Amino acid sequence: MNYELIIMNSELPNNFLLINKPAGWTSFDAVNYVRKKARIETGDKKIRVGHAGTLDPFATGLLIVGVGREATKRLDEFKKLPKTYVAKLRLGAVSDTYDVAGVIKEQGERVKGKVSDNEILSVLEKFKGKQLQLPPMYSAKKIGGERLYKLARQGKEVEREPVMIEIFDIKILEYYWPHLTIEVACAAGTYIRSLAHDIGEKLGVGAYCEELVRTRIGDYKLEDAREPGEV
Repeated sequence: MNYELIIMNSELPNNFLLINKPAGWTSFDAVNYVRKKARIETGDKKIRVGHAGTLDPFATGLLIVGVGREATKRLDEFKKLPKTYVAKLRLGAVSDTYDVAGVIKEQGERVKGKVSDNEILSVLEKFKGKQLQLPPMYSAKKIGGERLYKLARQGKEVEREPVMIEIFDIKILEYYWPHLTIEVACAAGTYIRSLAHDIGEKLGVGAYCEELVRTRIGDYKLEDAREPGEV
């Protein structure tokens, strides 16, 4: 699939906002912040506010927020759009959440010196295209009516069905051991944390996502987003 064919017009419809979500905020925190401002400015105490596409608390970047009944009804249109991310991976270690917020374990003897640029390029090439990806336990996905992250926090791990994802492009932006920064253009539903973990496994040294920025949703760009305080 050519993701350029399903990009929406870059002119954002009325009652939608491009927000640059800060690190440490949940996507719901950003929605709450906008909702409070909208209620003050409009005087409507029941105004609806929602977002299209969750970002993990440790992640930053583009979040599309809809304000008002009609806008929130249209959020699914944005959720289905392709996304672009810049991810900084830490090689030579793993995390139980696949990111910097989890319990980090160094790989020690498993890591034998640096991984070459050519090895990384070869592994990244294998991730291009359609493939099955296993959702991480620490995710908002529901199984049996319960969020996976809630089960994970209880020390439970349940069987998950892999889902079909698609990675349109993946490239190295910077590499100096043990840090690897990549840019990923992918279909909706792709977990970049899982991708980081899987890349580490393929390289044989382990990896987790240290930093994550969503730079694009369809044709909407992070450079056009506002900080929450500027809304």
